[in-house]
Amino acid sequence: MVRKYIDCREFPSEMNCSVAISADNESELVEAAVQHAVAVHGHKDSPELREQVKQSLKEGSPPN
Repeated sequence: MVRKYIDCREFPSEMNCSVAISADNESELVEAAVQHAVAVHGHKDSPELREQVKQSLKEGSPPN
């Protein structure tokens, strides 16, 4: 299984968020990233947000 990640540094934001989240399981990663987007960035949990997160996942580990 290939590890996947999502990195907030790749998305423009007013708060310049530097959080990167990674996991071995895609559904676990999507859930954690959506929770972060809702709690920290004020997004609403929706099917559209989940799809956007899913499309933004990358393989490997986040760069330093």
